[in-house]
Amino acid sequence: MRRLVFVTQQVDPGHPALAATVAKITALAELVDELVVLADGIVPEALPANARAHSFRARAKAARGLRFETALARELPGLRGGAVVAHMSPIYAVLAAPLVRPLSVPLVLWFTHWRASRLLRLAERMSTAVVSVDERSFPLRSLKVHAIGHGIDLAEFPCLDARREDGELRLLALGRYSPAKGLDVVLRAVAAVGEGVRLEVRGPALSEEERAHRAELSLLAAELPLEGRAELGDALPREHVPALLAHHDALVNNMRAGAPDKVVYEAGAACRPVLASNPVFDSLLDPAQLFARDDPGELAERIRGLVGLGAEGRAELGRTLRERVEERHSVQSWARGILRAAGMVP
Repeated sequence: MRRLVFVTQQVDPGHPALAATVAKITALAELVDELVVLADGIVPEALPANARAHSFRARAKAARGLRFETALARELPGLRGGAVVAHMSPIYAVLAAPLVRPLSVPLVLWFTHWRASRLLRLAERMSTAVVSVDERSFPLRSLKVHAIGHGIDLAEFPCLDARREDGELRLLALGRYSPAKGLDVVLRAVAAVGEGVRLEVRGPALSEEERAHRAELSLLAAELPLEGRAELGDALPREHVPALLAHHDALVNNMRAGAPDKVVYEAGAACRPVLASNPVFDSLLDPAQLFARDDPGELAERIRGLVGLGAEGRAELGRTLRERVEERHSVQSWARGILRAAGMVP
């Protein structure tokens, strides 16, 4: 029996930031006989039929660590020929390594973020393999890194053409209100373009820093000559995101380099053109869709370029992006990449 243990933070299709993990779990479950999920929070109804789950939730950090190691230790007898996957949190790999590595059970770390911490360096050393979207989306130089794409559920994001007669270009920015998102540059670019372009921002503010930054952005939007053409809104449930994308003409993403936002790939899956600053997107986007992160003038030129394409040109560009996402970033290809990195498939 091929068994895989998958360790993550939340298994919750309604989570404002981590809902996409459910599709990844489902894709992995389709490739193994049994999937065991260890997580802090679990919605049991979201699990596939061949999956079991254990929560290690506790008030104290030490108690969470102990509950995690206890749950993992119980699964070790059935892990011969299987593997353990630590999803995004390096601490899971560090805690799992002393239990699984002496038994020659592969330990795979999935990580895609710009922050290189001492904990991440330790996790990289203790893992058998590291998987990320791209070699550049893992912040450390390592021969262990496998680039496997981002894992987008294309069935969740149908290709829908934007059908409106108002003549406006509607831009969308999605994600947390973090300073790393560069939303101030996006607001300045939209102001520079002028009439005929609107921006809607949707996302959660999950920390004090993010709530303060959202307030700063609101002040900036009021100061710029936007005349109400920018809306800073709350996060929507994940099931509403495909319809939100369909209501807009393009996505704008100004996340700092090193962390390729999955929303860029989701927008591409939905046949929406994307403007982005992260160089890691150079394999997905054409040069005319890329801009310098701190240059609102260049972003304004890219926006004018989308206006110039017209509705048909934007639709054609969107269909090209969907083809690229399907080829390189589907959740099915992501799951196969995980198992290849673990040595479970050729």
